[in-house]
Amino acid sequence: MNPATRHLGQLAPLLFVLLWSSGFIGAKLGLPYAEPLTFLLIRYLCVIVLLALIATAMAAPWPRDLRQTLHIAASGVLIHALYLGGVFTAIHRGLPAGITALIVGLQPLLTAIGAGVVLAERVSPRQWAGLGLGFVGVALVVAHKTGAVPAAQLGAMMLPALLALLGITLGTLYQKRFCPHFDLRTGSVIQFLASALLTAPFAFAHETMHVTWNPQFLFALGWLVLVLSIGAITLLNLLIRSGSAVNVARLFYLTPPTTAVLAWAIFGETLTGLALGGMVLAVAGVWMARAR
Repeated sequence: MNPATRHLGQLAPLLFVLLWSSGFIGAKLGLPYAEPLTFLLIRYLCVIVLLALIATAMAAPWPRDLRQTLHIAASGVLIHALYLGGVFTAIHRGLPAGITALIVGLQPLLTAIGAGVVLAERVSPRQWAGLGLGFVGVALVVAHKTGAVPAAQLGAMMLPALLALLGITLGTLYQKRFCPHFDLRTGSVIQFLASALLTAPFAFAHETMHVTWNPQFLFALGWLVLVLSIGAITLLNLLIRSGSAVNVARLFYLTPPTTAVLAWAIFGETLTGLALGGMVLAVAGVWMARAR
């Protein structure tokens, strides 16, 4: 491996965290002008068209058999449709962003449990300690954003977030187990096509499908299509391909701190001392949970 490739590989996790975190900013910009599933469906369709054109122009290879195609599609439904649909719907229903982040923040811990069962990966005591410390850090980062939710409404609000947690956890394990290696151009077309096919009926049945097409919405849509659905997802697929499931999952602890910094810089949101301390703990936890 030449030095340039090695350095790029070392920067990939940090770049993934930055791009993935910016997705929450894009969602905040776009959701006032479209309902969550409608927004996601438009995003998926744009990505499908763009990547299909790229794959065709570059004569990218498609999966060789139906079984591999179905595995890729299943991983896409879990990582995209279930995770993104759950997060967007939970926030749209009024679940505070802090509670949503805290629920989804359980993903590295659940992935570590599942990795031992599904992938026979060994998680060391040091990694367990790092995962626990990272979760405490995330909790401190989002503590001031939890808000008050009426008990009668909490279940309906939390259900989509729990589905999102299930989706990203199972999706990471499933892809690592059944389809870690596929062409990222054609494979992403399959993943997003499957996600669109699942999302469309729910969007048509439960939403008005109305969109306010203005510059802010178009910017948010373009950002989520190009930076998130192509840039960040490509990096995620590469990380799943090259590393252990736990090593990939631990990076999600850095998402709430990075999002908080971006929200502070872009929207002027407050960064409390508790949140800054949580960021330090989250970074320390991620460092401890790395695979040697």
